[in-house]
Amino acid sequence: MMRVMTIVRRPGGRTARVRADVHTAVLELLGEQRWDQVSIPAIAERSGVHSATIYRRWGSVASLADEVVAERLAESAAIPDTGSLRGDLELAAARFAETVAGPLGQVLLRAAALSGPAARWTRAGQLQAMLDRAAARGEKCPTLVELLESVTAPLYFHAVFFGRPADAAHARELVHRLLVFVEAR
Repeated sequence: MMRVMTIVRRPGGRTARVRADVHTAVLELLGEQRWDQVSIPAIAERSGVHSATIYRRWGSVASLADEVVAERLAESAAIPDTGSLRGDLELAAARFAETVAGPLGQVLLRAAALSGPAARWTRAGQLQAMLDRAAARGEKCPTLVELLESVTAPLYFHAVFFGRPADAAHARELVHRLLVFVEAR
């Protein structure tokens, strides 16, 4: 008689705790240090997770930063589906502005600068899906590059170069300018 073993995965459990502890450590360290000073040994010490586990699961600080940025943005600035492009863009831009203005805003910007293309392309894919939905409804849409250059980039610019993020009203104004441009062509 042959026995077949099945692997039962626990939702949450130790894996979720390790992930949460490591993510928290990354955000704390990025809040305290320059990004180039953050290391896996420092993350291991702060999180209480062995560095071998971190290397095995993430491989590098950049890969870990990718995951942290993607997860935090997905949680705090999810891409909406309001039924109209204007509504989607205004809500997404306002949420992003609020996220950058929040307590983790500067830390997320540092993590985004450290992260590789995976986090950026995940976000770009989400934005493209929003534009595709609007196009399927028959709405006139900007390109992804136009959206990034006209709305997202200025929100980053305010936070990085002015030292203060733009507010939700300014984010909505950026969307308005973009849509005026799109309608005029």
